[in-house]
Amino acid sequence: MQVNGALLNTAAAALLLLIFLVFCNLGQAVVEPVVLGFFLIEVTWPLYRFLKRKIAGWFATVITISVTIVSVLALFAIIAWGGSQVAVWLRDNFDSIQTTLVNSTAWLEEHDIFILAMVTDHFNAASLVAFFRTVALRLNTMAAFAALVFLYVVMGLAETEVVQENIARLEDPDLARRLLAAGRGIGEKFRSYLLVRTVASIATGLAIWGFVASMRLDLAGAWGVLAFALNFLPYIGSVLVTLLLPLFALAQADSPATAVYVLLGVSIIQFAIGSVLEPVFSGSALSISPPVVIFSVVLWTFLWGALGAFLGVPVTIAMLTLLEQFPSARWLSDLLAGGPGVSRKNRQLVG
Repeated sequence: MQVNGALLNTAAAALLLLIFLVFCNLGQAVVEPVVLGFFLIEVTWPLYRFLKRKIAGWFATVITISVTIVSVLALFAIIAWGGSQVAVWLRDNFDSIQTTLVNSTAWLEEHDIFILAMVTDHFNAASLVAFFRTVALRLNTMAAFAALVFLYVVMGLAETEVVQENIARLEDPDLARRLLAAGRGIGEKFRSYLLVRTVASIATGLAIWGFVASMRLDLAGAWGVLAFALNFLPYIGSVLVTLLLPLFALAQADSPATAVYVLLGVSIIQFAIGSVLEPVFSGSALSISPPVVIFSVVLWTFLWGALGAFLGVPVTIAMLTLLEQFPSARWLSDLLAGGPGVSRKNRQLVG
């Protein structure tokens, strides 16, 4: 009977998880800004709490929101600067790029692989207009999304202490203690995750900059900046840099051998930092197994796209940290943890 009960509980948990994922996919427009807002609240909460002790609450909110907006805009400005540098170089060297493209595809065309013909068939004025129209529509959508997220952050910062007090007044003191411990643990792990990702992004940017400079290619600084900024999108950003840099090297050097060397070098850098060091550090700091980190990125990228790639690990962190507080579900967090000493601090909080 106990085995049957355990299997039934596991099946029920799996069904609830499936329903939750379907809801997140179908309700992306509603759920996604809430999740991002919650993440930003947890990350900025220590700053807000510190400021609130010194100045008025509304002024502390304004400063916290301003710091958050400046940080996000700075990241996008870095991406825009690096991208514009590459775009200007491509424009100024268009003729040589075209010659390199023709020469590089000659061998393929001898084997009936007509890349230029396929590009010509699918890339015309109409497709270009449609592309820019899509980009403009996406920018408008992002502006509305950003406004909604920061509205949630403003309201959430103001209501966080009220929510904590309401939880503390629950009739079940044990449940209240577990929920408050989970909230503190989620915030700490969110901040650890962002710190790990920032350090890994800096390391990736510096490594790409040094490698591109050592290969005597142009725009080493721009590529380093792009690698730093895009690395905040786990795996997706690194794939973009890994694919684009060899093409850039081929266009500049007009040498397939150089492009292959660049591909190998960038792949080694991205693999060493993104697929080995970063998951290990994330797993040890956040008590998540490295394969679970990778699976989270893939799953939430499938559900929510690029933003899901960034939020995938935080969502998993929140779910596992909450499970740690309840003995009936703790086996799942133990199963997915990065080591034997999982969340001992949190377990001490709940006995």
